[in-house]
Amino acid sequence: MSQQTPGNTDGPTDPANSRGAGRRTVLTAAAGTAALGSALAAVGVGAPPAVAAAQAPGRERTPDRERPATAQAPTRELRALLAEIDRDRIEATVRTLASFGTRHTLSSQDDPKRGIGAARDWIHAELKRYAARSGGRMTVELQSYIQEPAPRIPVATRITNVVATLRGSTAPDRVYVVSGHYDSRATDVMDAVSDAPGADDDASGVALAMELARVMATRRPAATIVFAAVAGEEQGLFGAAHMAQTFVQAGVDLQGMFTDDIIGSPTADDGTRDPHSIRLFAEGVPTSETPAQAATRRSVGGENDSPSRQLARFVRDVADNDATGMHVRVVYRRDRYLRGGDHIPFLERGFPAARFTEPAEDYAHQHQDVKVLDGKQYGDLPEFCDFGYIARVAKVNGAALWTLAQAPGTPKGAKILTSALTNATELVWERGTEPDLAGYEVVWRETTAPEWTHVVSAGDTTRQTVDLSKDNVFFGVRAVNRAGLRSPVAFPAPQR
Repeated sequence: MSQQTPGNTDGPTDPANSRGAGRRTVLTAAAGTAALGSALAAVGVGAPPAVAAAQAPGRERTPDRERPATAQAPTRELRALLAEIDRDRIEATVRTLASFGTRHTLSSQDDPKRGIGAARDWIHAELKRYAARSGGRMTVELQSYIQEPAPRIPVATRITNVVATLRGSTAPDRVYVVSGHYDSRATDVMDAVSDAPGADDDASGVALAMELARVMATRRPAATIVFAAVAGEEQGLFGAAHMAQTFVQAGVDLQGMFTDDIIGSPTADDGTRDPHSIRLFAEGVPTSETPAQAATRRSVGGENDSPSRQLARFVRDVADNDATGMHVRVVYRRDRYLRGGDHIPFLERGFPAARFTEPAEDYAHQHQDVKVLDGKQYGDLPEFCDFGYIARVAKVNGAALWTLAQAPGTPKGAKILTSALTNATELVWERGTEPDLAGYEVVWRETTAPEWTHVVSAGDTTRQTVDLSKDNVFFGVRAVNRAGLRSPVAFPAPQR
């Protein structure tokens, strides 16, 4: 066999396309992206947008906005959905939540006008109103438990998440979650009395989740989408931990979770603005990694290929485009420096999860008492939010969630066979059960590349051999349905 230096070398594939049959891809230096488009057309799906872009002359792209080879163009259905996201409704939600005075987890739970209980009841009523338009597909629940005394919880306290579930039509057991936390705080994290409007942190994230619930309630996703407003975040991620554990105990196939926390403003503390960027924090080495998994990772690599990193790459693939008007800046950290959020309890339980946060925070407007000091206004007030920006971040989340729910699930059982030493790479995986599944693609990149750079069609099979050494590049597998939608990439483990 002849092994080529990795480049844009997607070559022709064996025409065999029967289920379960192995396929072999020979990569030659003369073959290019046009061959890839032909190969994908042969199995009845469209070429990736990166192929079409490569074939369009005269397009200028800056390096940081280069589209990955795995990018997916927004469908007409997705564009129509995103067009319904309403900036004014988002503003109304943020202002209403701020009007409850404080939403501290230890504040009143039975005052109808002030405190976390009033906010909880309003969110619940709004989501129930959205669900009434779903034809029974969306249900809304108050997910409560009693948190015993713990750090920042001095007495037994009821923690309540408000959860709306839009059940999938053809793959209901596959689940995706988007959340924001509706509790708030003042400067003193134990101060449950002072005003803590919490507009940016995190009425903005709750408004985003609620707006997506409203827009998607009338639609029929293939997989299930959960929209959640959780409590107890400022006191220790308690509501999110309870929700994540509930999914574990129910054996839910949760394939992606996003928390939106502090997504209300693109203005930094020095006044500079970045109104078309959003940060997405995604961990590398999994929080839930076992010692055996760590030993395997050290042997084969993959520190940049956790399920959460693949989820983040997927968001870039589907949401960094003109349909959202946003650039998704993936940050290779679990969260901000020495800080945390509601995705962490999901990571701790082995679920892929990531956090959206505005490009640069203004600390005068979060975790601050409402006050004027030396002529400067402090406090997390609605006047410091940019509601058009929140709407664009909602579009990023909407593009990711809707495409995840409509595409096939992430392939399971992806392996690289290592029983024999060879300079070729043989991959295997399990076939999914989706009724509209069309086939699979193998992706690869240099070990130093952050994004997948090459895509090879494998057809409707569960095995593919590529004439590239697994020593030199990283491989992945993703599924494709008949509509041409692709799943997140599965990073294969070794199998002897």
